[in-house]
Amino acid sequence: MFKLFMQGGAGYMTILTILLVALFFAAWKAPRWIKEIGTFALVFGFFTLMIGIRQMFVALQQVSDDLGESVTGLFDLISPGVFFGGLKIALIPVLYGVIIYMVSLVLRVIKKPRL
Repeated sequence: MFKLFMQGGAGYMTILTILLVALFFAAWKAPRWIKEIGTFALVFGFFTLMIGIRQMFVALQQVSDDLGESVTGLFDLISPGVFFGGLKIALIPVLYGVIIYMVSLVLRVIKKPRL
């Protein structure tokens, strides 16, 4: 579990963990915030994906500029295993954000006022 935490980016995963703790605190003290915290975790997870993909493309552009005209395609530049491994790592915070959002949905159902 700690390995996934570190692979997903310690800063991003820490923020998502703080949101998870805040979600349980909100369920206890301020149930109206459950939806907002869960939605923010989901959006923040996708935001980290966009940052990760942008960083990946910047690095690929730098490598292709260094190699010059000899590169004809993306997979001439790197192996598919490295490319898809990077995407797999970039999806870790997104998955964590989706899990936090699902927890928020469950908490909203539990905390929903009964008739």
